[in-house]
Amino acid sequence: MAENIPGTDTPAPTTSNVPDKPALEGLEESLTRRWLAEGTYKFNRDTTREQVYSIDTPPPTASGSLHVGHMFSYTQTDVLARFQRMNGKNVFYPMGWDDNGLPTERRVQNYYGVRCDPKIAYDADYRPPASPAKNQRDFDVISRKNFIELCEELAVEDEKVFEHLFQTLGLSVDWELTYRTIDDHSRAVSQRGFLENLAAGDAYMSEAPTLWDVTFRTAVAQAELEDREMPGAYYRYPFFAEDGSKIYIETTRPELLAACSALVANPDDERYRPLFGQKVTSPLFGVEVEVRAHPLAKADKGSGIAMVCTFGDLTDVTWWRELQLPTRAIVGRDGRILADTPEWITTDEGRANYAALAGKTVFSAKEAVVAMLGEAGLLDGEPKKIMHPVNFFEKGDKPLEIVSSRQWYIRNGGRDEERRERLINRGKEIQFHPAFMRSRYDNWISGLNGDWLVSRQRFFGVPVPVWYPLDADANPDYDHPILPTAAMLPVDPAADAAPGYTQDQRNVAGGFIGDADVLDTWATSSLTPQIVGGWAHDEELFGKVYPFDLRPQGHDIIRTWLFSSAVRADALQGSAPWKHAAISGWILDPDRKKMSKSKGNVVVPTDVLNDFGADAVRYWAASAKLGADTAYEIAQMKIGRRLAIKLLNASKFVLNLGATEADVLTSDSPVLANPLDRGLLSQLAQVVASATAAFEKYDYARALQLTESFFWHFTDDYVELIKDRAYGAGGEEGQASVLAALATTLDSLLRLFAPFLPFATEEVWGWWRTGSVHQSQWPTALAVSDGDPTMLATVGEALGGIRKAKSEAKVKQRTQVLTATVSAPEVQAAQLRAGLGDLKAAANAVELTVATGDGELGVSGVELAPVEEPTQAQA
Repeated sequence: MAENIPGTDTPAPTTSNVPDKPALEGLEESLTRRWLAEGTYKFNRDTTREQVYSIDTPPPTASGSLHVGHMFSYTQTDVLARFQRMNGKNVFYPMGWDDNGLPTERRVQNYYGVRCDPKIAYDADYRPPASPAKNQRDFDVISRKNFIELCEELAVEDEKVFEHLFQTLGLSVDWELTYRTIDDHSRAVSQRGFLENLAAGDAYMSEAPTLWDVTFRTAVAQAELEDREMPGAYYRYPFFAEDGSKIYIETTRPELLAACSALVANPDDERYRPLFGQKVTSPLFGVEVEVRAHPLAKADKGSGIAMVCTFGDLTDVTWWRELQLPTRAIVGRDGRILADTPEWITTDEGRANYAALAGKTVFSAKEAVVAMLGEAGLLDGEPKKIMHPVNFFEKGDKPLEIVSSRQWYIRNGGRDEERRERLINRGKEIQFHPAFMRSRYDNWISGLNGDWLVSRQRFFGVPVPVWYPLDADANPDYDHPILPTAAMLPVDPAADAAPGYTQDQRNVAGGFIGDADVLDTWATSSLTPQIVGGWAHDEELFGKVYPFDLRPQGHDIIRTWLFSSAVRADALQGSAPWKHAAISGWILDPDRKKMSKSKGNVVVPTDVLNDFGADAVRYWAASAKLGADTAYEIAQMKIGRRLAIKLLNASKFVLNLGATEADVLTSDSPVLANPLDRGLLSQLAQVVASATAAFEKYDYARALQLTESFFWHFTDDYVELIKDRAYGAGGEEGQASVLAALATTLDSLLRLFAPFLPFATEEVWGWWRTGSVHQSQWPTALAVSDGDPTMLATVGEALGGIRKAKSEAKVKQRTQVLTATVSAPEVQAAQLRAGLGDLKAAANAVELTVATGDGELGVSGVELAPVEEPTQAQA
């Protein structure tokens, strides 16, 4: 925690150790090494909850590489962490690695040349081939436990690279507080959370229509959907009423004709009212279906009457559920038409037509059905081409299907109005930064249409910790699952025997079967506060950090990570998981598109860190407000580098004048004898107060803007104005006054800049102080009586006017001014008279007249000393 000693942290040294040529190069490596060795950012467990500021750091996906978007958002979190630490907080700042999920599974498969099969026995001596096979068919097939071991092995190497990058960036993480979302501890916490949800009735199994990715062969949750605009077409063809009349429907999915279970029209549509309750027959397959009424049917869409198939889209699911329609599934989990002819197709023609479709992909089946309809003369007109939104898995490349399957769910308010309202109220317990991001949370909850599907048909992940007894016919009894004790966790039911059973009873009558599914990666990531905070493992620590103070994250995963974390904390702890949520924007490429690895438009962070340095990259990131999408800007990094270099050089100048820690003021003092010095510190006090207020509102960008603006006024105006006096031209009293102002200002500026430019500020701190600036106290506003905070701007403006006159005369700035007049309104004129000595010295002026007048400050009547012509010898 920060020392609560204002202004100074150690006995004041009287000398400084300033290098001849200060430079940024090499600071990242040397200072990072020192911070790690000294434990500069280490969390102190000997603490109380009131002293702690805890951060639920987002664990980046450990699947190969980071990009500048990570540099952007993680810097914003670090700036907040550093501010809190300097404010005396004991900052709990961990780092996790998200190595549980499809990206890691793919990377491990391709890197080692292996495939996972949970049915394969564990081989303790297994090692992957020296080089992976070129064809996936030739990959080694290994157990889930072997696969997880390889994942951890590869993840360790990836995480070393990530850790080095984050350290180079200057993240003030406690690197002893790390975890992986697939390690034993995380799996145990994830499984325990699931089991507690199950015991409380918050988790359940259900056979239901499920969004299904045919490529990955897994169920997909609503939060993982992505709408993509795709070309399609409406096909118009008839069903046949009992009297032989035709009822035309228009659909984009004719391949599902054999799965039709009803036709639906709006109850207010007079065209179809006479048909409600009557039977019609489908073309090609000759299946009778009933015409039903439902308010979701749109009279102005297509022909106004819809074909309900099980299942073409989520509206079909709603109609199927609410109208209690029969299930007639024809699409398998592989995305192909099922091989066996359904029992509801009974005519010879219908069975023959179905046989022609069996085994085809849905795309090929569509072509075949359209051809059949055309040959039968049933297509009415040409297909109407359209562009329409189609559901995809966010990581998939084929449209989702909807299949019926047995899955695990966690209640999230999608089917429970009371829980929905409770979760919306949980959101009100969290302060969102920026505040408008709360609406994304509320809107997501309001739009939910079902509970959270958490089971996945993947090989790699946290196993669902459940077994099922088998009856005398070896059928699983899903109503009486076998559960592990907390002490057994983590478990893998595909490899471990169920409690009370032996391995030879697996898959045999009277024995058991393990649940083959894994939990959705968000089901584990939603528990990051519990994982890193020590829930059910280190309750003393958990009580000191939970609920966490801050969840930093991107706005695109409010619906997934933020909401799912709130769901779990509500169910398990009966609280919101954090007090604040800091929401970062996206990094955009030059075409204003989000940078992401999947889009192939990312910039590698090592390049910009090498080119500009960590402080410059941090400056760019911290210049953007929370929630704001920000362009990737090299120009902004160049400005940040210039600022860091200027800080080094200005500090060198101040310290070489003789300013020491002993000169730093902690209260108003008679040593401040000059009005310009008192004005500077009054202005500094305003900056400190405003920057502190901005930080307290999580507006770090405003704090940086205020500090930077003051810094440039300090270096461009004040330092130029007081040089003569600093060298002793104004006597000892004047020199003591300026050294006190310089030392006090430098002290505060280093602290103000420390969260943003940790390397440059730490380097300068070491020139004249002991310890670390990052363990010093955040500056406090120094009250200076009768100091005028606007005086420096006025005197600096006058100096600028005189310099402009010299530039226009094309003479050097050191050219003597014989006489000049500065006119200004009364208040500014008084400021100019108070600072006249410094102004004359800086302008090298013999005579300056201050005149009171109306209008803006202006410089006139500038008479310059004649410029000496060089002699022939000089030429």
